[in-house]
Amino acid sequence: MIRFPVCTIGIIAAIWALTSVPAQAGKFNAVVNGKSYHLNSDYRWNEDNYGFGLEHEFDQRSAWKKVVMVNGFRDSANNMSYMAGAGLHRRLYQTDRFNGFYIYAGINAFLMTRKNINNNNPFPGALPSISIGNDTAGFNFTYLPRQAVEETMNTNFVDPSLKGILFLQFKISMDQLLP
Repeated sequence: MIRFPVCTIGIIAAIWALTSVPAQAGKFNAVVNGKSYHLNSDYRWNEDNYGFGLEHEFDQRSAWKKVVMVNGFRDSANNMSYMAGAGLHRRLYQTDRFNGFYIYAGINAFLMTRKNINNNNPFPGALPSISIGNDTAGFNFTYLPRQAVEETMNTNFVDPSLKGILFLQFKISMDQLLP
């Protein structure tokens, strides 16, 4: 059986999205993974989760925004992790002022690889997220509750003081760079 890492699947999906005529009607963003905050943790986790990714927002016709994403980053154990997935977000606020300022909240479902989980084979996940920004740049916030950490790691002894993990990404529009 041929096994593809999530990164390869994500790159194939991104290439397909780039060449798909309907997808070109949306918006592409470069995503820079940056920080995580291990809430109430007594441990010294890696909170500099540097990495890079791509996000495509499909052309929306309602208050719902659909996105696909792929990225790689340094995880909490300082190992490279890769993910590819999709999200569905509901517009909470949007205005034409401030270059199209918006606030969206929703959920992202994905496949992810981590060195210390499932022998680096892809595993599924779904997390809540909030996106705040405008037509040029923005931030994505994702929260991983303690219970999800324990279920993913298949243990409740990872970090007894941990209350959850907050992830932060910066995104910038690539539309002005694409034909």
